[in-house]
Amino acid sequence: MAASEPKAAPAAIAPLEGSARVLGTIALSAATFMNVLDTSIANVSLPAISGDLGVSPTQGTWVITSFGVANAIAVPLTGFLTQRFGQVRLFMASVLLFVLSSWLCGMAPNMTMLIAFRALQGFVAGPMIPLSQTLLLSSYPRAKAGLAMAMWSITTLVAPVMGPLLGGWITDNISWPWIFFINVPVGLLAASVTWSIYRKRETPTRHVPIDAIGLGLLVAWVGALQLMLDKGKELDWFHSGEIIALAVVAVVGFAFFLVWELTEKHPVVDLSLFKRRNFWSGALATSVGYGLFFGNVVILPLWLQQYMGYTATSAGMVLAPVGLFAIVLSPMVGLTVGKVDPRYYATMSFIVFALVVWMRSHFTTQTDFETIMIPTLIQGIAMAFFFIPLVTITLSGLPPERIPAASGLSNFARITAGAMGTSISTTLWENRAALHHAQLAEAVNPSSPAASATLSMFGNAGFSAEQALAQINRLADQQSFMLATADLFYASAVLFILLIPIIWIARPARGAAGSDAAAGAH
Repeated sequence: MAASEPKAAPAAIAPLEGSARVLGTIALSAATFMNVLDTSIANVSLPAISGDLGVSPTQGTWVITSFGVANAIAVPLTGFLTQRFGQVRLFMASVLLFVLSSWLCGMAPNMTMLIAFRALQGFVAGPMIPLSQTLLLSSYPRAKAGLAMAMWSITTLVAPVMGPLLGGWITDNISWPWIFFINVPVGLLAASVTWSIYRKRETPTRHVPIDAIGLGLLVAWVGALQLMLDKGKELDWFHSGEIIALAVVAVVGFAFFLVWELTEKHPVVDLSLFKRRNFWSGALATSVGYGLFFGNVVILPLWLQQYMGYTATSAGMVLAPVGLFAIVLSPMVGLTVGKVDPRYYATMSFIVFALVVWMRSHFTTQTDFETIMIPTLIQGIAMAFFFIPLVTITLSGLPPERIPAASGLSNFARITAGAMGTSISTTLWENRAALHHAQLAEAVNPSSPAASATLSMFGNAGFSAEQALAQINRLADQQSFMLATADLFYASAVLFILLIPIIWIARPARGAAGSDAAAGAH
């Protein structure tokens, strides 16, 4: 994608100052928050959506799948589209089309139309996150690049946690279409403020030939991979011919995509970025770390609601404090990341993440609300030290014209890792629970004093033999999923620690740690 130099150097764009910078940051952050929120806000509303539109809950999951597939395809196209249309015009188009598609989702008369509009929403949302990152960097002086990333990372990390809580409240108290309608005023306000501030800061454009074959291969393998991840658990993974077929398409398509893009003069995705040590190590650490984080974000409320008796709202309240330390500490991290080696900050993030999930691995069915909330509160510290240093490492040393492509590609890797983290964690959770249930069931036999005493207790309480066994089976279910949850948390702790060496593969930035990353947008 760097086949020829742009006509003008992006370095000519000066940072914003005063109220323009503040308003620009708020507008870009609001657009990002709205986008990321929509990746998770519909999850808790699926039963209501499926019921209203007269389809099964299984068919309803396509509301999530269609958005994820289209979004994953669009994100890595950001660099190519930026060269054709310019950063500001592309960002504005993305926000306004997102608003339109959100309104269409809320107005959808049936499931077919809703799925189509969600796919449209996911596709047009693709460039929004990487371009909000790029435009924020261009708004701040090089010395304050870390602060720009702090503002961006708060919205990116807090929104997925708030999505289920906000979606559940809206569905329970208003109606499910409003989870989409709320995007309309937020998006229009963000677009108007962004246009007023950034319209004179457009980047140079150039006519780059469309890599139709590369785009087709991208759609094929990413679409197949996302569908495989989303439908795998439902179809029992590789026991299903459909999943095997999707896996073959994903692997073969990816292989052809790699060969084509690395030899194409004008590739639709700039894979040459992976030649840079800081880019691939930063992107890998970010992706795997985010996948682990997102997988745990999915498992915790599932366990609380299904096996601990929590409501959707109370489970959301357990997750809510995660943003407190993140919001307080992120600006501090952003202001100091230029003076401290970002690898130290990223290391601290993974250590705290490991501590949090290790604490959760000691939960039992008797653990109270306050004890469950403490690790969530501490997790905010890890979140504050996660994105900013890793983005700084990933983008460091890149020339200005490659920042949108690098941001799009790294965000694509992160989004895909989040989808994989969700699928893998839920599958492992259920498999481990089945294993623990089988082990617990072996203990229920006539030679077990505990089993005999429990059956006698239920019998004395008026339960029939079948009812007593059903009660014991429910207790075994609860305990087996508790043990599976602990297994998953403990494994996550180990993986977070194992990620630390990857961070140290990156070279330290020369001078101020954040200046190189910031330079890419100046």
